[in-house]
Amino acid sequence: MNFIVGARGSKLSQAQTNWVISELQQTDSSLSFEFKTITTKGDTDTRPLFAMEQKGIFEKEIDRAVFEKEVDFAVHSLKDVPSELDPNLIIACIPKREAINDVLITRDGLDIDSIPSNSVIGSSSLRRAVQVRRKRPDLTVKPVRGNIETRINKVIDGKFDGVVLAQAGITRLGTDAKFSKLSLDDFPPSPGQGALAIVCRKDDSKTWELLQKIEDHKSRVEVEAERELSNSVDSGCRFPVGAFAESDYDSLTLKVAVYSMDGKKSIILEKTGNPKEAIELGRSLGVELRSRGVAEIASNWREELEEWNKQ
Repeated sequence: MNFIVGARGSKLSQAQTNWVISELQQTDSSLSFEFKTITTKGDTDTRPLFAMEQKGIFEKEIDRAVFEKEVDFAVHSLKDVPSELDPNLIIACIPKREAINDVLITRDGLDIDSIPSNSVIGSSSLRRAVQVRRKRPDLTVKPVRGNIETRINKVIDGKFDGVVLAQAGITRLGTDAKFSKLSLDDFPPSPGQGALAIVCRKDDSKTWELLQKIEDHKSRVEVEAERELSNSVDSGCRFPVGAFAESDYDSLTLKVAVYSMDGKKSIILEKTGNPKEAIELGRSLGVELRSRGVAEIASNWREELEEWNKQ
């Protein structure tokens, strides 16, 4: 049986898709797959991520191909998938999640505490930029654009002293870049970071049943809580919020940190609930964030973002 898989043409996207195909073939060696590369708006826009309209920039064209039956399913980084999909599509599978933390990449493998003062750190994420400044106000953080390999090369070439990236991407690409892990306490990640989302048509039971064979329940529960929280406060790469959930099957703990643009104000919350009520947990923590004044913290982000993006 042959399936056509849609994904972006980046090395990371191809690595993620090849991993999914490998996992599926382990369930049935007779399966065959055809890879179809699709260019998205996010691939052609040269601005930093936080300067773009976020929703669907890396998945809309690919999901359109799924809907129009050009491909059977699509492999996405889950954090690129908007909370509201086309009603004819479904996230049919969330496989086992990779590491959720960020890492600091430097030429010498220095950690965030030992990198020298006045070092220049690159970030494509506003959240990471604010977190670096909170942890090390003596460092300079500047916008950086490009795929993972391009950003790493900017460190090797000396254009930046370091860049902050998701460990999941580094692991999936198999790069040998020198990095140090950033703590979840100081650098809570983007909601959904490290997870993949595999999308197919709702009426395609054959494909849905196949994809369910590599579904990871623990990963789905965690990202559902994170995504609902993110949706409830309307966050994205342009709004500095970090959140992650941890499940031990009997309980689910969701942690969130929201920052002002200058990093001087923050709201940090944690709540534990039933894994069977992951969405409700995310929604309730979002309500608590609003009651604690998240709107006030976020009120001036747009103006300050424009100033930072001019660097």
